[in-house]
Amino acid sequence: MDAEAEENRAVVSGNEAGELSVSAGIAEVGIAKKERASNEEADTLKIWSMADCMRYAAEHSYAVRKQMYETNSYKADRDRAIASFFPSLSAGIGGTMNWGRSIDPNTNTYTTQQSFANNYDLSASMPLFAGGQYVKQWMLAASNLKMGQNDIARLKDEAAMNAMQAFVDVVYYRETVRLSEQNLEDSRRNLYKTEQEEALGLKGKADVAQFRSQVATADYQLTSQQNLYNTSLLTLKQVMNFPLDKPLVLDSVFPYLDLAPVLDNPDLLFEAARETNPQALQARYQFRAAQLSYKMSIGAMMPSISVSGGLNTSYIGGLRDVNNRLMRFDDQFKNNWGGYVSVSMSIPIFSGLYSNTALRKAKNDMMIARESQDEALRQLHDAVTRAIMDCNGYAKEAVQMKAKVESDSISYRLTLRKYEEGLMSPLDVQTSANTLLQSRADYLQRILLYLMRLRTVDYYRGRPLY
Repeated sequence: MDAEAEENRAVVSGNEAGELSVSAGIAEVGIAKKERASNEEADTLKIWSMADCMRYAAEHSYAVRKQMYETNSYKADRDRAIASFFPSLSAGIGGTMNWGRSIDPNTNTYTTQQSFANNYDLSASMPLFAGGQYVKQWMLAASNLKMGQNDIARLKDEAAMNAMQAFVDVVYYRETVRLSEQNLEDSRRNLYKTEQEEALGLKGKADVAQFRSQVATADYQLTSQQNLYNTSLLTLKQVMNFPLDKPLVLDSVFPYLDLAPVLDNPDLLFEAARETNPQALQARYQFRAAQLSYKMSIGAMMPSISVSGGLNTSYIGGLRDVNNRLMRFDDQFKNNWGGYVSVSMSIPIFSGLYSNTALRKAKNDMMIARESQDEALRQLHDAVTRAIMDCNGYAKEAVQMKAKVESDSISYRLTLRKYEEGLMSPLDVQTSANTLLQSRADYLQRILLYLMRLRTVDYYRGRPLY
């Protein structure tokens, strides 16, 4: 990695006194080290960034896969709606075998001889007017197809957002594990030093016991954070639909952060988000579908006009002409051709109030969809406003927590020095160490929350999540 790229990495580490140090111009993130394996086989593993995890979760989501099949069904509905504009065509063939007493087709008298006859027909029909139902049906199918495609994008974004939250949790708990390890190391070093001073008569047994309690507490905190880390890693694999038996090595090195406030106007950002956000588009498509369904219900109460036509012919076995010669199949097939054309109109008069109740129900569904659309847009506006406020708030809190970490680090060093001079008790040292540890964890949390909210604001701006 060249020097410029390395300079754009946020590097945070603990110095000898447990203080978080920050590279020049780099935000103190507390998650600087990559997780590297110690053997050659582990080095060949892929290192997953946040974007990689989000992309994998979106591509392997069960909900996304099911929605793809659902969208394919919407496509089939659209094709069927288009085909409804074309005439329907059908052909038929039938045969009849008569025996016993029957009518002779030649003499039109009863006979007992066996006879055979068959007929052929070809018919077509096409609707001319149905109250606009066919047009609205095609528009509805096309709208549903767009809604299905939007649903795929929405579910992918949801899977990616869940993966982002899980990824951040893993990074947070892994860093708290590192901080807990450092705290445990400091506690053990203080215990060893106190035991040596107790052997020389400079410290009492109570001091040693107090530091042993501090070591036990730090060890417990480390175990607790390790359990939380393992749980968060399992959750990330589940959210990603990643094989649980395979290792997942995460890259926790984040880009350069300047903790700049978000200056976007919430109203302007909302206007941009309502045109691209899948949640807003989903509500719009649902309202559009309800509108078209309502118009189809109105069309169902109007007269319908259709035209139909057909051709037919027949063959009768044993049929003779005027010269008493048997008529061949091809002659009869050609001579017996006939056709028809018809136009029909159907006027609905009474159907047991079915049409009226269907119209009322469709209108109510349309009004519900409109209210749902307004609710979705209101929720989107609130989410946009909240994301900007949270992002700016976390940026300010991160700056303040950075100053607090520096102050608590200085306080911890002074408390430790005063303890060595006999001016402070072991309890004071433990309290100062716990305060520093909590400040570091809170600072890291604010940085990660700022990163998530900043990514969310970019998402509302129309930028891809991964």
